[in-house]
Amino acid sequence: MFTSRGPTLRELAVQALSSVERGYDLLAPKFDLTPFRTPDRILDETAEALRPLGPFRDGLDVCCGTGAGGRVLRALCRERAVGVDFSAGMLHEARRAHPGAVLVRADARALPFRPVFDLAVSFGAFGHFLPRERPGLFAQVHSALLPGGVFAFPVGAPPHFGTLPYWAMLGFDTVMRVRNRVWRPGFVMYYRTFPLVEVLAELRRTGFDVELTPLEGLGRRPDGTPRCAVVVARRRA
Repeated sequence: MFTSRGPTLRELAVQALSSVERGYDLLAPKFDLTPFRTPDRILDETAEALRPLGPFRDGLDVCCGTGAGGRVLRALCRERAVGVDFSAGMLHEARRAHPGAVLVRADARALPFRPVFDLAVSFGAFGHFLPRERPGLFAQVHSALLPGGVFAFPVGAPPHFGTLPYWAMLGFDTVMRVRNRVWRPGFVMYYRTFPLVEVLAELRRTGFDVELTPLEGLGRRPDGTPRCAVVVARRRA
């Protein structure tokens, strides 16, 4: 899962025992060498799924990290592509990788934007928000979008019960819950706290019309269900 140039086990342990912000500041220089970085294939498939919904003018990458999601915005938006993240270390790496990118340090739970964007995306960040925080997060994105603007993010199919990925995700979340009971500061990162049915309902309550589009380029599982889909939430006029 990790290359020889990626973070060492000790570095990962230090990150896991830090706060979320400090942990990502520490991990930032090697983040793109880890499996936590969203693969280009998912980014490109997401861009292709969103292309027919455009044209878009201004885009926002929520929790942009080192800037990988900017790849989608640059492919779809004619004017600005803005990234926002609360980790100074991740933004530093994003500026190094993407000179001239518009990057803002801010908490996604308190976005400093007026409704000026017609597209917002996010990749791989929702595990850092507790379920009780999701409605507020979605409301912040909603407030940054123009009427009719689109909020989109990919979601992978949940692993089937009893499979190795199922037990791996359950084990990781269990370890993190124990860690957060006995160690401070907390590090919020869970894989099983983002159930799609609840998420879609929360988006609708926030004021979005929601669709789910399979990313066919990523294939289907043996039972015929898509391996990945993109949630397309459009702010109601």
